[in-house]
Amino acid sequence: MNYIWYFLILVSIVFGVINGKLNEVALAIFSGTELAVRIALTLIGIMTFWLGIMKVAEKSGLAEFISKLITPLAIKIFPEIDKHNNVIGDIAMNFSANALGLANAATPIGIKAMEKLQEINIDKESASNSMCMLLAMNTAGFQLIPATVIAILAANGCKNPTSIIVPTLIVTGSAFISAILLSRFLQKIFPPQNRQEVSDVG
Repeated sequence: MNYIWYFLILVSIVFGVINGKLNEVALAIFSGTELAVRIALTLIGIMTFWLGIMKVAEKSGLAEFISKLITPLAIKIFPEIDKHNNVIGDIAMNFSANALGLANAATPIGIKAMEKLQEINIDKESASNSMCMLLAMNTAGFQLIPATVIAILAANGCKNPTSIIVPTLIVTGSAFISAILLSRFLQKIFPPQNRQEVSDVG
């Protein structure tokens, strides 16, 4: 990826010299870096706020309450997992963080959930159906409040950055449902391995 950026910058400078517009290229570089810093600062503020909210929710027990509300749905989506396994709570928290648009907060929770799924995975050399389902859900990225996108729009001077909420809800909701349905369909084609199959392969 770095090589691509280097190539684009080099091409811009070369064409700027050829067309006699090197000054405009330099101005574009400086204005672009200024915009990047402004967006980064705005994102820091938004992410700090929401991560703080998540921390308050965790300390007050609200996060656990939300997790318990989502747990019955998670049990339906992940039938292979014992409903008493605490990984269900991690999956529910991962979903909650993603729904609030907190990708940075959702990532460590998702990794923790994936590690626990690997612990109960029968075949350590391949991903279980539950692991594939979790990955599909995270890739779809259902969001109720796209906090990061709102922050970027606000940083770029958008007068109504929250107008993105409804379109985002429709798009991510459709992608989320499609990902779950497709994963469940593929699970019927590729049933979960049992211990006997794994021992036979070994």
